[in-house]
Amino acid sequence: MSVVDVLLGVLLAGLTLYTLLAGADFGAGIWDLLAGGTRRGAARRELIAHSIGPVWEANHVWLILVITLFWTTFPPAFAAFASTLYIPLTLAALGIIGRGAAFAFRKASHTLVEQRLYGATFAISSLATPFFLGTIVGALASGRVPPGIAEGDIWRSWLNPTSIYAGLLAIGVCAYLAAVYLIHDARRANADDLVAQFRRRALATGVLVGAAAVAGLAVVAADAPDLFADLRGRALPLVLLSLAAGIVSLVLITTGRYRLVRVTAALAVAAVLWAWGAAQYPVLLSPDLTVAEAAGDPTVLTTVLVVLGVGALLLAPSLLWLFSLFQTSRRHADTSPLKRGT
Repeated sequence: MSVVDVLLGVLLAGLTLYTLLAGADFGAGIWDLLAGGTRRGAARRELIAHSIGPVWEANHVWLILVITLFWTTFPPAFAAFASTLYIPLTLAALGIIGRGAAFAFRKASHTLVEQRLYGATFAISSLATPFFLGTIVGALASGRVPPGIAEGDIWRSWLNPTSIYAGLLAIGVCAYLAAVYLIHDARRANADDLVAQFRRRALATGVLVGAAAVAGLAVVAADAPDLFADLRGRALPLVLLSLAAGIVSLVLITTGRYRLVRVTAALAVAAVLWAWGAAQYPVLLSPDLTVAEAAGDPTVLTTVLVVLGVGALLLAPSLLWLFSLFQTSRRHADTSPLKRGT
């Protein structure tokens, strides 16, 4: 395995972690939007805020890693990517910024009007951002980002059936991951009513997303036949792995195995990304820009790999400690709205 392949693997791993962690945060914002009125949705919103509060900014570390690694190790591909897809990239960035600012300002607001304004901004941004990120993935997967600066159509590259399908699927996936994670968080808080509520949401969302993912293959077959052919070829084992993990997740939710379902649900989502990577490899940008051709100077690649190793020694323990502290944080008092679950 070459240095280029290792760096590509790190890039895919970073994208996977961002999808699983930040995706769940976006999904929590979607459930915040659907929580109900001020009083009726208070307990759900408190659980959501408590769940994502300590880690929501840390999750964007993976997006920074992916973008930095992409432009450093595969500069020709990144130039084509950024110059063709700058519109959805800008919209996604605005969504991330608006979502973060609104989440912080809502906690510091003292009037109901301000809280509702910031809450709406947080929730709508949580819905829009994964959609735009999904359209970007759809554009890349369907081969609408050709090599060369600004060679692709700045509108049709991401406003097409495959990209729209990927954007909508991203929203569903984020909502599903968040519901699954929130079940366990509600259980740790001894909020039985919220456990039941998010259990129902996870089951319903899981069924809908699974059905949409399978049905959407018809869209991919009609709009991106090359991608569909590759998914039926060398990527098929990963597609089947995603399907099997999704089915197992629904069974685990039904039987109350809420800790284990976090693993299988994450695997179902991650396998979709891995299937895309396997289907496209060794081509980085269609039709003919391969991973080897897009790679940067060998000295740069080796240096980046060394820096990644050093960075991992510093970053990984810090993040693991953060998540460990959060997962073992004290439970809510009996007077908390989470206990009432109304």
